[in-house]
Amino acid sequence: MFRRKPKEALDPPLWLIAGLGNPGAEYAGTRHNVGFDVIDQLASAHKCKLDIRRHRAVYGLGRIAGVSAVLVKPMTYMNLSGQALAEITRHYGLNPDHVLVVADDLDLSLGRIRLRPEGGAGGHNGHKSIIQSLGTQAYPRLRIGIGKAGETIDHVLSRFSSEERVTVNEAIEKAVRTIETTLDRGVDAAMAEFNAE
Repeated sequence: MFRRKPKEALDPPLWLIAGLGNPGAEYAGTRHNVGFDVIDQLASAHKCKLDIRRHRAVYGLGRIAGVSAVLVKPMTYMNLSGQALAEITRHYGLNPDHVLVVADDLDLSLGRIRLRPEGGAGGHNGHKSIIQSLGTQAYPRLRIGIGKAGETIDHVLSRFSSEERVTVNEAIEKAVRTIETTLDRGVDAAMAEFNAE
């Protein structure tokens, strides 16, 4: 009788794709959780179950554009995102240049996306935590514009209007295509294709 190997033994990931957000129903659908939304969409598109709860995160293993990847939603709350990502990065022996982080960005207009191979925190507490925990700024990040209005905390924790949600859903779909292209052809190719739009 053959026994199935544990899921993690099947195909070690070459990439970690993390979407940032806050856990809990009260934060679902908020601007700050658009990173979670991208991971959910990416997982659904590639039939990847986010069914592993370990390292203070929810994650799953799958193949994106033929490349093995681990899709991660840290459950530490935004300001401590780096703690979970550092643990999973060490667990799989991944280098920071293969840790792609998806997060909201106040400085981009609503629905705009920008991929960069590295960079500073830009005032984003999730990135601050990741830079501190990984000990480097040299990890790719995909920023999704949520616009800017009023008090920052109130804005990032607010939900999109129905009109805004249409624009954001289009951005999430574009973000998924950007991630697929990154894993298929590299960060530079994905930047050339999607940052210009």
